[in-house]
This record gives sequence, structure tokens and C-alpha cells, in this order.
Amino acid sequence: MRVKSVVYTRHRKKKIFRLAKGFYASKKNRWRMAVQQVERSLNYAYTGRKDRKTFFRTLWIIRLNAAVREEGIPYNKFIFGLKESGIRIDRKILAEIAVNDSDTFKQLVSIAKSI
Repeated sequence: MRVKSVVYTRHRKKKIFRLAKGFYASKKNRWRMAVQQVERSLNYAYTGRKDRKTFFRTLWIIRLNAAVREEGIPYNKFIFGLKESGIRIDRKILAEIAVNDSDTFKQLVSIAKSI
């Protein structure tokens, strides 16, 4: 029995080749290589989305540490002081405040220092 290229097969292949567009060499236009590369790429895209969250948290902590040390207090004492004083602001917002609104950030540092 021969294999027929039915509509579904064409749609499936078109979808894979569309995802493989721009890949290097024959990975964009040979069926088996395109399938393997698309699968691998989607896998890396998934893990990349997870890694991005870790990367940004690290970036916020680095920015906070630099801003807080300019005020003469280490990062861990700053976070501890905020928690003890009941200020519940996440690191993303704190880093944004440190970059864009220095007066408010200095007030937060003084509150953290007082504890």
C-alpha cells in the first residue's frame, strides 16, 4: 500500500517548516532534520523561559545591592530591615524604585537602617 500525501500531512509539514524558517543549512528544508531541530529549539525555548525568571531576579538583587551599599548598608541587612518593619515590596519594584526614584529609596533605606 502506498503512502498518500493527504491534506493533514501537508498541514503538519507546513507547520514544522514554518517553525524551521531561518534555521541553518538543511535544517530548514529537509523534513527529518527540520523536525529534530524544531523539537530541540522548542525545548530550549521552554527552559529559556524558566531561566529568564532566575536571571531577572539576580539582576534586581545586583541592582539593589549596588544602590543600598551607596547608602552604607549591606543588601541582607536592608532586606531584613524591610521585613521587620512590615514593608512588603518585592525585589522587582525595589530595583525599579532604586533606579528611578532615589528619594523614596533613601527613605526605605533609612527605615531599614533604623531596625
